[in-house]
Amino acid sequence: MASFYPAYPRQTLIALRTLAGKETHRYLRIWVQTLLPPAITMTLYFIIFGSLIGSRVGPMDGYSFMEFIAPGIIMMSVITNSYTNVVSSFFGAKFQRHIEELLVSPTPNYVILLGYLAGGVGRGLLTGLIVTIIATFFADLSIHSVPITISVVFLTAVLFSLGGFINGVFARKFDDIAIVPTFILTPLTYLGGVFYSISLLPDFWRVLSLANPILYMVNAFRYGILGSSDIPIGVAYALVFGFIALLGGFSLYLLERGTGLRS
Repeated sequence: MASFYPAYPRQTLIALRTLAGKETHRYLRIWVQTLLPPAITMTLYFIIFGSLIGSRVGPMDGYSFMEFIAPGIIMMSVITNSYTNVVSSFFGAKFQRHIEELLVSPTPNYVILLGYLAGGVGRGLLTGLIVTIIATFFADLSIHSVPITISVVFLTAVLFSLGGFINGVFARKFDDIAIVPTFILTPLTYLGGVFYSISLLPDFWRVLSLANPILYMVNAFRYGILGSSDIPIGVAYALVFGFIALLGGFSLYLLERGTGLRS
């Protein structure tokens, strides 16, 4: 069993820096595939849902429809890209069998996990920054609370990077890395209050929406930007921290057991 405390701190730091650098260089090197598509897709969202349809919707919660959906679209890009980066990168390492070089090395499991998370979080945040810049061309955004905005987007990127890592561990073929984003992540994101306030929903659907964890992250981020939220911010933080602890512990458990990694 690998010890949490490194026997060789300097070598451990070098391993973490190398792995994090490799993951960061990976998504930057193929920026046409990793950064450009979400920028184009989110621009289309702003044009279609914000300018064309939003002008007919009218104000929502006291804000123009464009201002209301901008935080949700930014958060949607962060969620999607942080998840996708880790699941594709880790499964690629399994498929090409170079993950075995890491497993037989003295690199602690938490360093392996942090290295992959660095790539997912970095891509999620960079994509979120790009989409935020694009959003400023469509909406007049002023940040209500910088600490809440930054902390929520960072924690969300960490959480969905962990989700992507777990998906990558269990994936056995390329189809497996698309199942969760297509059939679970995307529907939850669209139903997570990106384009509407749950106060508009009938009672049944409003209560049902509260079971969607993405709703809390989108609303917490919206509160950071606009100062308006459908749910208490404290509940959102508690939920995110709880899921990070749960998924982080589960990821380390999977690495320790070699689930999906050792034949």
